[in-house]
Amino acid sequence: MKLKKLLSLMAVAGITLPGAAMATNGMFASGYGMTASGMGGAATAMSEDAFGGANNPASMVFVGDRIDFGASLFSPKREATGGSLAGLPTQTEQSDKNYFVIPEFGYNKMMSKDLSLGITVYGNGGMNTDYAPLSNGNNLLGGQGRLGVDLTQLIIAPTAAYKIAPNHSIGISPLLGYQRFKAEGLQAFGLQNVGYDDAFGAGVRIGYMGKLSPQLTVGLAYSTKVDMQKMTKYAGLFAEQGNLDIPENFNAGVAYKFTSDLTVALDYQRINYAGVAAIGNPSNAILSGIPLGANNGSGFGWKNIDVWKLGAQYKYNKNWTMRAGWNHGDNPVQAADVTFNILAPGVITDHLTLGTTYLTSTGGELTVAYTHGFENSVSGTNLFTGQPETIRMHQDIIGVAYGWKM
Repeated sequence: MKLKKLLSLMAVAGITLPGAAMATNGMFASGYGMTASGMGGAATAMSEDAFGGANNPASMVFVGDRIDFGASLFSPKREATGGSLAGLPTQTEQSDKNYFVIPEFGYNKMMSKDLSLGITVYGNGGMNTDYAPLSNGNNLLGGQGRLGVDLTQLIIAPTAAYKIAPNHSIGISPLLGYQRFKAEGLQAFGLQNVGYDDAFGAGVRIGYMGKLSPQLTVGLAYSTKVDMQKMTKYAGLFAEQGNLDIPENFNAGVAYKFTSDLTVALDYQRINYAGVAAIGNPSNAILSGIPLGANNGSGFGWKNIDVWKLGAQYKYNKNWTMRAGWNHGDNPVQAADVTFNILAPGVITDHLTLGTTYLTSTGGELTVAYTHGFENSVSGTNLFTGQPETIRMHQDIIGVAYGWKM
């Protein structure tokens, strides 16, 4: 109960904000921490800040005593073309609520030269849509009034890292999860507007980092599924009676110092969306008479995805460090599942990122990062009427963080 109160307090206090949507690599953010965000999200083999709990726990023992905090302004533009379920000709609707603030925090303390303890607090991901009703009062999915979902996920990751050899470390981060969800406008599926429900859960992330030479560093990290409580208000929506877990994921990375000033990092990430029934079950299960919320009930039909993250960091001089990156991931949404994914159009595949850090006269590090998610769309036919539908999305994120070594 104390843990639940702590998680709820942090969420309400603004560690993550209601409606903070992150639809970049599916439901996950493209990068965690402002340094990684400027490098396309590549961070598994980097040890620049105290966000190892979100990237690679083993990195923290190479970070030293450090604190980081920041926030991003996230602007996703979501759009759906349809209307047949509303009894109207095809038309295009844009989702409202296009600006969200997403805070982040990291802290690390060296307990000895070989052991560090720290904590990372971050928004794992989420999704938000908010479509206005159409001209006849119905919405794109045939319900009444506004249509949309609001999902936010907060992770608190206390982290321990230990050097098993001078240049090799292992780390572990228990993942303490909190999520909040609301859906509205789904009366056509027998679901009334019931407001927000929330859930708590836990998982673990483990990692390894090895500095194989002065130039070459490698990293590995694995996160189990974060097993969440069932959201009872949405037992008739999410498969397995309201069970919406956070998917397991795996990262492998390499960073190479081409010169003392230039480092290039490459990450590979696998996100197993299909391992969560509410996300991965095919949406057409409802056509077989299987009710929403059943163990094998309809989900969003998301497939597992592979993500590649490439970033470069260049120390221009003693005060300025420049970054750039590219993030490419698979699209988890298939044409057959467009109807349900009007609620969750996480279809972006390519991101360009830029970033910089300025070292202040007092030793603080002011970091700025920018991400542009290029527009992508998926077209299909309505699950029930066979009429054409399209979902599309693009987005921009700009963030600022301040950190310092203690």
